[in-house]
Amino acid sequence: MREMVRTFLQREIDLQVTPGAVIRVRHKGEIVLDETVGTNSLEDDRVPISNSHLFDMASLTKVMVTLPAILQICETGEIHLHDKVAMFIPSFQKHGKESVTIKQLLTHSSGLTAHRPFFERRLSAVDVLKEIVEEKLEYAPDTDVVYSDLGFILLMEIIEKVTGQKIDEYAKQHLFGPMGMKNTGYKPAIERQRYAPTEYYDHLQDHKYGIVHDDNTEFMGGISCHAGLFSTMEDLSVFTKMLENDGMHEGKKILDPYWLAVSRRNFTPFADESRGLGWQLKGGGASPAGDLMSQGTYGHTGFTGTSFYIDPERELTVMLLTNRVYFGRHLAMLRLRPRLHNIIYTSLF
Repeated sequence: MREMVRTFLQREIDLQVTPGAVIRVRHKGEIVLDETVGTNSLEDDRVPISNSHLFDMASLTKVMVTLPAILQICETGEIHLHDKVAMFIPSFQKHGKESVTIKQLLTHSSGLTAHRPFFERRLSAVDVLKEIVEEKLEYAPDTDVVYSDLGFILLMEIIEKVTGQKIDEYAKQHLFGPMGMKNTGYKPAIERQRYAPTEYYDHLQDHKYGIVHDDNTEFMGGISCHAGLFSTMEDLSVFTKMLENDGMHEGKKILDPYWLAVSRRNFTPFADESRGLGWQLKGGGASPAGDLMSQGTYGHTGFTGTSFYIDPERELTVMLLTNRVYFGRHLAMLRLRPRLHNIIYTSLF
């Protein structure tokens, strides 16, 4: 498996899909593949990519920060899934959005549009929230799945109101701190060569090093519930191990096992895309998890080139970190991930 995976990833690097890749595979709790291929950039100061390089996790923020926070405050009884969003954000109660629930935000079935380029007007987090409140629904809730960052921006407001903490502070205190994930968080400040940089921006005259790639999040101050998190393979491995262990980390409960199990259910049988609470489920159609992983497989992708998928039936976890947007916003990762997961699966089973 090692040589097949290395050869595959090197070929993608040669095609300039990404300058580097870090992959770790765990089977039955044991690491069976742990590889780094390529470099962090193509600049003169590039270095070999490593497990300690910091990646912009992009939408993995949704399942590494937002979902765990929601599950924790569900456990304490401060919210429940069918609470109306307007209960926490009263101004949201307009334009037919009165009945939209927390569950619908988590499952991308709220009726909200997929994306708005708030960054074009350099809107702050406060102004972005005001804009979302004025949105009209594009479809009736619980009739379709439209992947929406707007819903997760609303979830940030709910979490912060309920907990009384900013989301970055909450995540550090209740998630990453207790698990010893010292290299995971928002707005990092480390030496340049430890970053896996993302896209080139003319106004910077450079690639983004430690600046969140998501444009909306950048102007929201670098912190959001839909993007903004940075992490390393070492820390991601700790996080996924906790998920494998039903929410436990070294004897400490991070997430309640019952709530974690609920999050993995398919809440969108009415749509072609299977969605759990935050999670992308494999379902029966095309999936970044490939063609062979079990139907119970869950995980998520990040636009920057990050992903992880967990197959509980096969006790298999695949973690992949790349900085594919270094070369721009092409969609080559759409083909890379499923083919890679297929190679890993057939090599193991």
